[in-house]
Amino acid sequence: MWAQVTSIGLKGMEGYRLNVEVSTRVGADSFKIVGLPDAAVKEAKERIIAALSSLGYIVSGQKIIINLSPPDQKKMGSLFDLSMAIGMLLSLHELEARVPEDTGFIGALSLDGAIQSVEGILPAVLAAKKIGIRRLYLPFDEKLPPLDVLGLELIYVESLQDVIGHLSGQWSPPSFFKQKELEVHSVEYPDFQQVVGHAHAKYALEVAAAGEHHVLMTGPPGCGKSLLAWSFPSILPALSQEAQLEVMSLYQLGHSTHQVTPVPPFRNPHHSASGVAIIGGGQYPKPGEISLAHHGVLFLDEIGEFSKKTLDMLRQPLETGSITISRTHATVTYPASFIMLAAMNPCPCGYAGDNSHYCTCSSKQILAYQNRLSGPLRDRFDIHLSLKSVDLKAAGEEQLAEPSFMVRKRVGEARERQYDRYGREICNGRVPYDLLMKTSPLTASQQNAIQQLLYKQGWSNRTQIKIIRLARTISDLRGDRGTAITDESIREAMLVSGTIRGQFR
Repeated sequence: MWAQVTSIGLKGMEGYRLNVEVSTRVGADSFKIVGLPDAAVKEAKERIIAALSSLGYIVSGQKIIINLSPPDQKKMGSLFDLSMAIGMLLSLHELEARVPEDTGFIGALSLDGAIQSVEGILPAVLAAKKIGIRRLYLPFDEKLPPLDVLGLELIYVESLQDVIGHLSGQWSPPSFFKQKELEVHSVEYPDFQQVVGHAHAKYALEVAAAGEHHVLMTGPPGCGKSLLAWSFPSILPALSQEAQLEVMSLYQLGHSTHQVTPVPPFRNPHHSASGVAIIGGGQYPKPGEISLAHHGVLFLDEIGEFSKKTLDMLRQPLETGSITISRTHATVTYPASFIMLAAMNPCPCGYAGDNSHYCTCSSKQILAYQNRLSGPLRDRFDIHLSLKSVDLKAAGEEQLAEPSFMVRKRVGEARERQYDRYGREICNGRVPYDLLMKTSPLTASQQNAIQQLLYKQGWSNRTQIKIIRLARTISDLRGDRGTAITDESIREAMLVSGTIRGQFR
């Protein structure tokens, strides 16, 4: 006989509908799984036979073939055990129940019939919503966050017998499954108030947070670059529930621990990290640091010490917000939409241009050090900050700086204006240029002025576009009404970005 049930396959974070087709007929004992299964999937036949035998079902004297469709996708892991077991019971007429196509099954089987959670459960649940599954049977895992926000009917089960009972209308899941919630952890970062001086840098970082712009900080050792970077997450708005689930899914796929928190992730890899660690990869590609920083911040301290090859790998994800990794066994795409902060010294000794220390580097050494960042990568930073050491005595006499919660409030309001303008959760730093121009057109005089500066300063087209993006973000921070970008915002965008120090006329 023949039966079919639905499960969920994963290619990185992308999920697809997986049809488990089961054919059984009387004959010599045989059990084959086809459809490009890996070793873990092939071993499922032993787990399924043992689990069914423990429940009193006999599968001897049967020739069983299970096809995992689509057959040209590599199937990995033990996520499909439950669906294959249910398909076998339906094919053998041991289970008389109607299973709709929009009902899915995920989970690994123990030899006694218990259903266990495995890596990939959370991204599979997120994928289920996207591919149209309305009811999903899955193991209960107390480490997972509440999933009721997804709008799916989730049936938490502990054993294969629970699934059979529910499909037959003889069992209902206990209520404590639905009431279980995880403790939400708070992550503490330095407050903006703790950063002495650097008023211009703080404002530039506020603009970067509001519009998701990338920032490159250059300055001598000890001037405050790292402290500014570590305090940056404190001014970012909290993640939505769906964004938190997406971040946790990436950490789960990367076999990394991550607490349930609304605070955006902050990743700070060492400059000795390999390209695979930063970008992602391996025989079966896993997410790297840029994907673990999704919806958050990637801070590259001493960026000039990273290998040039690794840095150039960042150019695609900075532009597209995703990374595609191709390997022999699989090609996967992971999201990588992050704000990049980078810090470097102006020269090998670190004191070029500093008034309090003498620089010992030659002009040739300084040029070679600066060239560690290629032109195309440097051009992808919207804001270039040149920092100097702060006079602590003079700064201590200044008025106390704003706390992070006040800055975060303005950033959140600016982002809401962008979401309303574009009709989705996307910021000025990432919105397609044609949509940016459609919603915020420039006047003829503004276009002429920018074009004149384009030729005078030798800007690339990307530099011209990032000036317009920054100006739009500055207008949003100010709460300017209407869709127009003001001349003042364009002038200030040039100053904030570090492209010129003149005035916009």
